[in-house]
Amino acid sequence: MRKKQFKAESKKLLDMMINSIYTHKEIFLRELISNASDATDKLYFKSLTDSSINASKDDLKIRIELDKGERTITISDCGIGMSAEELEQNLGTIAKSDSLNFKKENEGAEGIEDVEVIGQFGVGFYSSFMVADRVEVISKALGADTANRWVSSGADGYTIEPCEKETRGTTIILHIKENTENDSFDEYLEQYKIQELVKKYSDYIRYPIVMEMTSQVPDPDNEGEYISEVNDEILNSMVPLWRKSKSEIKEEEYNDFYKQKFFDYNDPALVIHSKTEGQATFDALMFIPKNAPMDFYSKDYEKGLQLYSNGVLIMDKCGDLLPDYFSFVKGLVDSADLSLNISREILQHDHQLKIIAKAIDKKIKSELSKLLKNNREKYEEFFKVFGVQLKWGVYADYGMNKDGLKDLMIFKSSNGGFATLKEYVSRMADSQEKIYYACGESADKIALLPQCEAVKEKGFEVLYFTDDVDEFAIQMLMEYEGKQFANILKDDVDLSTDAEKEAEKKKNEDAKELLDKMKEILGGEVSSVKLTNNLGSHAVSLSAEGYVSLEMARVLSQMPGANEGVKAQLVLEINSSHPIAEKLKEADGETLEKYTKILYNQARLIAGLSVDNPTELADSIVSLMV
Repeated sequence: MRKKQFKAESKKLLDMMINSIYTHKEIFLRELISNASDATDKLYFKSLTDSSINASKDDLKIRIELDKGERTITISDCGIGMSAEELEQNLGTIAKSDSLNFKKENEGAEGIEDVEVIGQFGVGFYSSFMVADRVEVISKALGADTANRWVSSGADGYTIEPCEKETRGTTIILHIKENTENDSFDEYLEQYKIQELVKKYSDYIRYPIVMEMTSQVPDPDNEGEYISEVNDEILNSMVPLWRKSKSEIKEEEYNDFYKQKFFDYNDPALVIHSKTEGQATFDALMFIPKNAPMDFYSKDYEKGLQLYSNGVLIMDKCGDLLPDYFSFVKGLVDSADLSLNISREILQHDHQLKIIAKAIDKKIKSELSKLLKNNREKYEEFFKVFGVQLKWGVYADYGMNKDGLKDLMIFKSSNGGFATLKEYVSRMADSQEKIYYACGESADKIALLPQCEAVKEKGFEVLYFTDDVDEFAIQMLMEYEGKQFANILKDDVDLSTDAEKEAEKKKNEDAKELLDKMKEILGGEVSSVKLTNNLGSHAVSLSAEGYVSLEMARVLSQMPGANEGVKAQLVLEINSSHPIAEKLKEADGETLEKYTKILYNQARLIAGLSVDNPTELADSIVSLMV
């Protein structure tokens, strides 16, 4: 028996395999199980055309054995096996993939669609050297009389020699490294760890992964005492739920799967299960939670769907599959079309991923639209929890996503309950030219605004914007079905008739000296003071002129590193039909100053703004009372 050397380039690649390519050492088990699954698939494929091969799916399995004393992990399959030549080709030349060759050679053959070739790079096997200082491979090819043993301790080379093995298939024995100061390898010899890794990465390998498990059971001879019992246990689920037909799956199965996989106590609010074929073929199983995760609004929250390739977990959270406005969606995608890199931990390029992400985005929007149409109550509950995300989606990226999201937004309305923009427009009067809205802390408080009362008296509906992002999103949307949006708290909203406008203009001209004096009293707090007939029964109100509204100024001022210069240009509006207007005309000197400041501060309070000097306000009111 002579030791053979890896080629120079193979030595370099092996060193990379051990030290650089894989992010986590635990990946070794995923790779070896995937190889065992491929070998078993190849045998099953051959059995479809060769009746002499006994390869019933029920009899095919992968076995894992642990030996703490010898510090070994053994992974065995009863697949197609390898001859000495194949051991030389597949294990002696790094990056030589027998699985990929098998797939190419049998392309188009009957039954090949049932074979899921996972390993296509021929490097996954060498990840075992991350945890083992010596690896033995004992393999007996289908139909062969003898078996062969391949042994290597890493880059120094390998040996191949004949050996005894009764059954076909491959057995891999890993001699686990001793612990070092920086790495602990003992955990890979623990049953719980192997069980955890199989569940995490290889739960949907379609052959049973079997291992002896020790459990504590009641001692039949001694009540209250327990004894250890060792039995074979299947560690994997085998059949992925998402590959079953939706008609075969009960609601309880979806709910249980979601709660176990994504650690939620509640059933999901919505299940989205789809199979897509075309430019990219993939299965997707996604869930919308009832409640936002505890860390959803923290910087630690990480969006993304689990990414599988033929049932093998590739990435735990693939953020590229979800846009930020759907970051709350949980779930997974399984595709055989992905172009993976050498380690299969990340994608080699993102063309297919972009196609999948686009399809997923479209599917989620479609399902939410159906929910909005068919189960309004449930949709409103969803929107209360995650609606802000959709609104941010309209605003973000310069409104690039607004067309796909605008019909998913709902707002509280003066008409009662929630309204979509489409519903609002469908109810607009023939004389109404704009979509009216107002911003505030709550719908109840907005409804009490003077301007809101005046607009409703005209018979027009008002949308109530209560989230910080609302007005920013609407500004990005600009219009809906040809109707412009109008903030009723802005100075440019005037619902008066032409005659009323003319009369109001005359009143302002006649009171110009008084209004200028009031503006002077308030200093730079307001850009103007004016008389209006758009306040209903209320005496006074604040509006804003220019682009920045009161609400936008409030939101911008609260942002980190806020610019002090971002302020709304305030207009103090006095109801020309209210007795206070006549009172102001009669006042002068100190009394007019007190009236002006009181009215301005009242208007600030009505608008939900703070009062700079509440003591002065209180003293002014008391002095007038006494």
